[in-house]
Amino acid sequence: MLLYMSNGSAGTKSTPLHSVSVAGAVVREDGRLLAIRRADNGTWELPGGVLELTEAPEAGVAREVLEETGIHVEVDELTGVYKNTTRGIVALVFRCKPSGGTERTSDESTAVDWLTPAEVEERMAEVYAIRLLDALDEKGPHVRSHDGRQLIR
Repeated sequence: MLLYMSNGSAGTKSTPLHSVSVAGAVVREDGRLLAIRRADNGTWELPGGVLELTEAPEAGVAREVLEETGIHVEVDELTGVYKNTTRGIVALVFRCKPSGGTERTSDESTAVDWLTPAEVEERMAEVYAIRLLDALDEKGPHVRSHDGRQLIR
């Protein structure tokens, strides 16, 4: 489901509106993680995007990773649910295995790279790095919220 709207209760001034996105925490056999540098803002993040209305989450992850990186994946399992409280985005992150393809950039990415966990922490903002690192610990699924800049603890 792409959008969720709540009718709220009497006296509510606004109707919450959320979008659902999906992202792939793609882990190679050597432990390196797939990341992109976004074309719109230059930040390093997981490949992913908005889930289409009629699309299953796993299909959306595979589509988004392929579109942004050129890598085909096998979707393994849900590792986390992350909410951006400022923008109303709920992101579902799935651990994936690469199954083919060749790294390439797209209209949405200016770089594609396989990073070590240490490089993930160096290059990514905490709110995105935690999504990849959570996928490695196999204790999920994790549920976290952030305001776009930092985790809400």
